Amino acid sequence: MNEKQKGGFDMIVLNRLTKRYTKILAVNDLSLAVPMGEIFGFIGPNGAGKTTTIKMMAGLMAPTSGSVSICGIDMAENPREAKARIGFIPDRPYLYEKLTGMEFLKFIARVYGMAPGGFKEQAQFLLDRFALADWADDLIEAYSHGMRQRLVMAAALLHDPEVIIVDEPMVGLDPVAVILVKRIFRELAEKGVTLFMSTHSLGVAQDVCHRIGIIHQGRLIATGSLDQLRERARATDADLEAVFMVLTAENTDTRMA
Repeated sequence: MNEKQKGGFDMIVLNRLTKRYTKILAVNDLSLAVPMGEIFGFIGPNGAGKTTTIKMMAGLMAPTSGSVSICGIDMAENPREAKARIGFIPDRPYLYEKLTGMEFLKFIARVYGMAPGGFKEQAQFLLDRFALADWADDLIEAYSHGMRQRLVMAAALLHDPEVIIVDEPMVGLDPVAVILVKRIFRELAEKGVTLFMSTHSLGVAQDVCHRIGIIHQGRLIATGSLDQLRERARATDADLEAVFMVLTAENTDTRMA
């Protein structure tokens, strides 16, 4: 894709973010800024610290040290205000299966304190956008995994968040749905929404992200556009998978913990 850099105000700022579980240092002194309208890809091996970072960013977990700022709001000082700016799409969403799709969106609207008047139009728009309109009045228990994932995405966008944090967005989606979601993400970024996307799908990250950060053994080892990462890996024509393998191999700490 066009690797143009987005600019302007930093909507996500992670400052020396650290999370320790007894003897395990899951995230180690991670600092990062993501500006308005950028799609930032966050990749790394299993156990690298991706999901822990995501949970701290979303306010679901407190860091051991360091800070998270969303739209200039400190997560620790004003968690409610910071969370109100975020649309969060987890990798394993929990859904109330005895609700219909529309009822679930109505529940989410109440959680965010949305006015009843504007809810129905926004919900219908999102159900249309995520190809769920025909199942709006069906119980969620009848939805396929991919339909559930798209419903969670629709719910995350219901309150028009300025920042979207996504953990493995393409899991369980068929190819048509993947194309749809990538298009929606690009459209949101063009409107100034900031997206932070953790993914194992390196092809998706290469295709849709303006910049990519690689986390390995809890440390952010590289950040930049694909061309910048290629230069760092000394692999001019390589795809992201090859670049990823080079950079993680170079930054592997083989010492015992």
